[in-house]
Amino acid sequence: MKKTIIVMPVANEGETMAAVIEEILALPYDNLHLYPVVDGFSKDNTEQIIRSYEHTGRVKCIFYEKSTGVISCYLEGFRRALADGAEQIIEMDGGGSHQPCELPQFIDRLNEGYDCVWGSRFVEGGGMHNHPLYRRMLSGGGTMLSNAVLHTHYKDMTSGFEGFQRHVLENLDLDRFLSTGHMYQTEMRYYCRNYKTIEVPINYIGSSSSLKMKAVTQALSILFKLKKHEKEVVRHA
Repeated sequence: MKKTIIVMPVANEGETMAAVIEEILALPYDNLHLYPVVDGFSKDNTEQIIRSYEHTGRVKCIFYEKSTGVISCYLEGFRRALADGAEQIIEMDGGGSHQPCELPQFIDRLNEGYDCVWGSRFVEGGGMHNHPLYRRMLSGGGTMLSNAVLHTHYKDMTSGFEGFQRHVLENLDLDRFLSTGHMYQTEMRYYCRNYKTIEVPINYIGSSSSLKMKAVTQALSILFKLKKHEKEVVRHA
């Protein structure tokens, strides 16, 4: 298998971090590596747990002191993975929302030659669990609105479980993304819409955490700027 690196932002995940790492390392791929990016706001023993697995040669802890949130950690993880020779990169959440057991379908599709593999909660076999109704409606409604505005045709425009071939991320200026929050996943899918892509089912495990209206209005503002901003981010558009 091509060298594949999982980029996983984490913060205060001490209770579950070891189990997640163990599950990923148990997958039958010798060339699968994990780069947890520790958010600068993490205050528990998450970093120490990750470092205890570095002796395996497949786990590399990245402490990102300049972090401004989860999206900045994703982008920093991409930079480090590219610098370390990753041929395929997968991003996933480290807080239990994304299931390590669903990684093989991303790896398989990348190995089949797809440029981008998008996790989707709204295709057959996918779903959302332990999530309040209004969050489900926002995700579904956000997908419909994004497709209408951006002329995309995805079933899920807001999922953060996704995989890329190296050249896809190399062709993006990671320092020029507009989004720092919920619209990042939509922004990424829009910029990558002309590649060979596929959606695979994921089962997202949510929580009862609330979503502030300010975040929604900011996301809407960014949505209507993406078409104009694309030339600033996509190097080979």
